[in-house]
Amino acid sequence: MPGFAIGLLALFRRLSLFFLKLRGKTEDDAVAERVTRGQSWDDFCDTLKAAGAALQFPGAPRDPFSQAEGYRYLSRITRAGLMAFIEHADPNAPVLHRVVNEFVKMGADNPDNFYQTAALEGTYEYRITGRRNTISYLSLGTQSGNYGQGAGLPPTGFIEADQIEMDEEGRFELVLSRHPQEGNWLPMTEETRTLVVRQTYLDRDTEVPADLHIERINCPEEERRPSPFTPRRLDEGLRSAGALVAGAPLLFAKWARDFQQHSNELPQFDPDRSLAAGGDPNIAYYHSHWAVAEDEALVIEVTPPECEHWNFQLNNYWMESLDYRHYRIHTNKHLAHYEDDGSIRLIVAHTDPGHPNWLQTTGHSFGTMCFRWVRADEHPQPRTRLVKLEALTS
Repeated sequence: MPGFAIGLLALFRRLSLFFLKLRGKTEDDAVAERVTRGQSWDDFCDTLKAAGAALQFPGAPRDPFSQAEGYRYLSRITRAGLMAFIEHADPNAPVLHRVVNEFVKMGADNPDNFYQTAALEGTYEYRITGRRNTISYLSLGTQSGNYGQGAGLPPTGFIEADQIEMDEEGRFELVLSRHPQEGNWLPMTEETRTLVVRQTYLDRDTEVPADLHIERINCPEEERRPSPFTPRRLDEGLRSAGALVAGAPLLFAKWARDFQQHSNELPQFDPDRSLAAGGDPNIAYYHSHWAVAEDEALVIEVTPPECEHWNFQLNNYWMESLDYRHYRIHTNKHLAHYEDDGSIRLIVAHTDPGHPNWLQTTGHSFGTMCFRWVRADEHPQPRTRLVKLEALTS
């Protein structure tokens, strides 16, 4: 069904261009008219209004608290969309920026991650210069399209820090190109439009993320400067921002509804579905829904395999990570307390049961959750059980 809809939109666009030519007008003429008439802005506002439908998706909670969080979520994604598609959308002069951060959250954003992104054009070439510093994990990926196009983020290239040649101080250069390069190379294709950088902390209090800078190369100096702002960039930027606000919440609302089929369990998420939505190919994800009453606790037990990293987090229903700046809503390979046999036991509860791996619900009685194995030798299934809180505190 999505492919059929995309095909109809493409056909409509071709027909529109055909009729414009019959009238002796170019597409730029039509865009200029849309901007001067205020149609570009009106369409953006109409899309924002329609985006609220995601909060009424079947299975979504209708209580005032959840709905208030949902509308805050839409406002946050609106801010992120405008930043990505209006302010930092020029592939001539790409800017590494943080769309998802401690305040703007989306799609079970990882509290251990420092996310960055930049706009690319697959037919250009770029160079990233950087210094690794002390961050535990660093990966860079090029991806086709962007969320503003409503078609996911299929990967077109990927590289990790241990594949990058660095000097003794952790400095490096990395070329982004469609053509194979000697030395450090991150592949692109003609369809590449997005760079995604994932840096993962074991401990945010002690680690320093990598310093990175990106620039276009192998072109005249004037083509490395920001392009002049145009009516087309405004029109396309508003369209993309609106598509992000309307599309991403709807996608994740559907996921959250599906997760309720196995509430308080942690089955492995379909890897193909994850990759299509921009997931890291080296991560095995376990997404689900959780629901815990005031007198209950959700117990999660597993023996971690040999792996570069693992973590577990709690989200609200809209798949925003809970407030990890002020509460312990997640844990990981470094932070967790281990049993003598190497296993871990995590406790999700509203009040402290006196366990070192207690995770706080921050006033939520339900939501979504995610467990990750990063570059693991195997992927053991986390075991879950819902118990009375008094059984843990007595």
